[in-house]
Amino acid sequence: MSHSPSAGRDPVTAGAPAPPRLPWDGVLARRLARHGLAGPLRDSGPADCAGVLCGAHAQVMSAAELSLGLRLDGVTRDAVRTALWEERSLVKTFGPRGTVHLLPAAELPLWTGALTALPTGRNALSPGARLTPGQTDAVVAAVADALRDAELTADELTEAVVAAAGPWAGDLVMPAFQGMWPRWRQALHTAAHRGALCFGPNRGRKVTYTSPQRWLPGFRPAAPADSLARVVSRYLHAYGPATPGHFARWTAVPPGWAADLFGTLAASGAVEPVEFCGERAWVTAGDTALPGDPPRGVRLLPYFDAYTVGSHPRARAFPGRAAGRALARGQAGNFPVLLVDGLAAGVWHQRRSGRRIDITVEPLGPLSAAHRRELGEQAERTASVLGGVPRLTTGPVSAGPHA
Repeated sequence: MSHSPSAGRDPVTAGAPAPPRLPWDGVLARRLARHGLAGPLRDSGPADCAGVLCGAHAQVMSAAELSLGLRLDGVTRDAVRTALWEERSLVKTFGPRGTVHLLPAAELPLWTGALTALPTGRNALSPGARLTPGQTDAVVAAVADALRDAELTADELTEAVVAAAGPWAGDLVMPAFQGMWPRWRQALHTAAHRGALCFGPNRGRKVTYTSPQRWLPGFRPAAPADSLARVVSRYLHAYGPATPGHFARWTAVPPGWAADLFGTLAASGAVEPVEFCGERAWVTAGDTALPGDPPRGVRLLPYFDAYTVGSHPRARAFPGRAAGRALARGQAGNFPVLLVDGLAAGVWHQRRSGRRIDITVEPLGPLSAAHRRELGEQAERTASVLGGVPRLTTGPVSAGPHA
């Protein structure tokens, strides 16, 4: 499947009948149910849950553990860790947008196939600091060779890549935190997308990387075109209806390229248009049924929870004061979110001391007695997943957004 950036036009079939209109409340209720937020996902484990979400964000590992645990019956962070490091039914790698995710190990061929099909985004580095395509290929080959039978820290992997590719790979040209990273690390997420790298268990406080072959013997990325179509279908199942612009934001690709992609999928009958929140959006073909009940429930979603990151339109999902309080420069995920009836309705923060977990919730509006009872239950559930004892208070949250 080949796509090139265009002017970002919306794929519309000329002369087609008016698409069905999907109401906001019905879509919210469906998203909550599909995300395991209306009730626990049935007959599912951590890997199944990660598949439903199109990956659990793992920039903050404890947040990923909570994201999965709160959607499943009786699952704690220890169960997520067992699935990741012992059973290896989960894999920690770079997913959409080059950000760290937990994905089902069995679906890694699908995801690497799809991610390699995405166009690369704008490179913010100066021209002299960037990798050429040939250098990128050399780095990925060096990474694959170094990790084939090893778990290496970033420093150890740097030594191996420089030895194999040449001194240029180690040039300190990438601004990072309080220092500079070597040139080759621009290709870190590319190596993961091509199936050469995933995360290994931490060595003390140090991150390690290893080969996905050690999780899935015989692994290799699936065919890109078919994989990309399947990932779009999964994305629309979890987050739809969605516009090409929403998908572009979720994958960090040019909007015009996403519009061309949706046009191709519409022409093949894989997706169909609907009217949603006053604009044309898309669902997987035939997926227009909605629950009869309205969206209900109080949830405490952690940093970078997939539901908040993927929720659009932002103005509807983060209404009123939530847009200023629960988003960081329009970006979702940087604050843990209090979710009330499917909408962002506040922020929260947790601080741990031994087994005690102090949970402070800042609602942005009044909570009913029923909502307060549910909030207490959610605090208990959060502490249960994290293996602690909760102490819940409501009031201002002073912690700023996570980077």
